[in-house]
Amino acid sequence: MAMMVRNRPLKVGHTLTVTGFPTADAERFVLNILSGCDIAFHMNVRFKEGTEGVVVYNSCQAGCWGAEVRQGGFPFIYNELFKVSVCLTREEFLVVLSDGSEVHLPNRLGASEYKDFSFWGDVLIRSFEIN
Repeated sequence: MAMMVRNRPLKVGHTLTVTGFPTADAERFVLNILSGCDIAFHMNVRFKEGTEGVVVYNSCQAGCWGAEVRQGGFPFIYNELFKVSVCLTREEFLVVLSDGSEVHLPNRLGASEYKDFSFWGDVLIRSFEIN
């Protein structure tokens, strides 16, 4: 399943909050915060990476992926509601997962506003909110 949200500004100081459900037997799902053809924020939730789940964070500029960040918890359970909050600062994206763990991904593109978002994979999005 894929979903695009366009022209919904996420500005410095704002927080994007997404809730949803990983589908039964989900393999992965992705949340991207986009800047034109670049991906400012990439969150790839992988349920079957090795023997346990992992979340990989990254960015992609001019077709080149940056260094992966693999930290924080894995609070994603098949068919159970999750909540992810992403706060944009000038320096970073601060991610807070359902289990309270925090992840700091540098704002590598350096923009103070991003307007487009995409979701794809084995997930049903319940809500999408910017405050």
